[in-house]
Amino acid sequence: MSEDERELWVRVSEPADQLRSLADWLRHEDGLRGRVRSFRSPPAPGQMGGALDALAVAVGSGGMGAVLANCLSTWISQRRSDVRITVSTRDGRTVEVDGKGVDPQALTRDIERLLNSDEGEEHPR
Repeated sequence: MSEDERELWVRVSEPADQLRSLADWLRHEDGLRGRVRSFRSPPAPGQMGGALDALAVAVGSGGMGAVLANCLSTWISQRRSDVRITVSTRDGRTVEVDGKGVDPQALTRDIERLLNSDEGEEHPR
């Protein structure tokens, strides 16, 4: 990750299948290719591997926030069940998106605001 890039963490309300689907969706987007990493929680006793917990997406300047927001909006609109997505920065600032009637333009503004504000700066949630 370069100096002008930030990492946004993406979590889904139903992590197992939904987050796997979202990871696949984002990895097929040309503008995000190679920028999405999956994180798994440690395995519980008796399990062979941990559950998929979150995605980290490296984004920077040049409209990457808009690309991510458009991908999330499109993915959400194709879900049959209600889903809630949380996008957060390392310092804990978050944007939550409810799958019911997501507004792509508002999501783009919210993600751009996360990317453009300085880490540690107060930001309403």
